[in-house]
Amino acid sequence: MEYIYAALLLHKLEQKIDEDTVKKVITSTGVEPDEVKVKALVSALSEVDIEDALKNAATTAVAAAPAAAPAESSGEAKAEEKKEEEKDEKKEEEAMEGLASLFG
Repeated sequence: MEYIYAALLLHKLEQKIDEDTVKKVITSTGVEPDEVKVKALVSALSEVDIEDALKNAATTAVAAAPAAAPAESSGEAKAEEKKEEEKDEKKEEEAMEGLASLFG
């Protein structure tokens, strides 16, 4: 994951993402970079438009958030609906008791 963070940092700072720059970022954290991971990352990112990928990721995250909200809301709505039903039942029982007392 740290290699991806290194690439994102370099992208944000508008630096070239190549093996040397990724190695420098990783080394600056006090960790010895893994050559294979660095090469794999740089190779994979050579064909990716990072800015476009970030925009798509943000769009996907925003689209997923509202989808989760209604599910939570419906659960809350069901709980409130149940409470209302219980209140209605209590009122109905009280009304029946009141009628029963009138007719003895």
